[in-house]
Amino acid sequence: MSEDDRVVGEYVIRAAGPADVEGARTLILDTFYRVLGHGYVPEWHADVIDIEGTYFRTPGHALFVAVHGERVVGTASVRADGPKSPPHPAWIAERYPSGPTAQIFRTYVDPNHRRRGLASELVRAACSFVASVPGYESIYLHTNPTVEGAEPFWRAIAKEVHDARQDPGHSPTVHFEIPIGT
Repeated sequence: MSEDDRVVGEYVIRAAGPADVEGARTLILDTFYRVLGHGYVPEWHADVIDIEGTYFRTPGHALFVAVHGERVVGTASVRADGPKSPPHPAWIAERYPSGPTAQIFRTYVDPNHRRRGLASELVRAACSFVASVPGYESIYLHTNPTVEGAEPFWRAIAKEVHDARQDPGHSPTVHFEIPIGT
């Protein structure tokens, strides 16, 4: 265990390393199919196939994992990518441009390990990382409000910027911002 690892009960929250890649990929793909119901979409999910290139070899990007024993049971990631229009409104993409925007992605916890504070700790690790990287000006994320617990979770730690459920022609997501340094 490194000095940056956090222990939460029986779990360790840490920056992902090479040994975590397959477990993280499995958890994320399982979430796409079993929780989100849309499966793998290459234009949305290239980072999941190239975890090493996206998160280990790209400055300003990171992947965090929650590990139980040797098994990855939670993930959260940061990328210097703003939201895209479409599917999101143009004004959201303009407000959160790629580069100075740290977007939180892939905040998933295995359903058998939820309600233990893992998602909160993963997001805390992601936000701490963002605060340590020069050049980031905002932390942005969007969530699918049809996923049980997702919207209330983000509302507890982030500020809503736009609820696109009533915004015809755009993805029915809820967009949030987290202040840097939180």
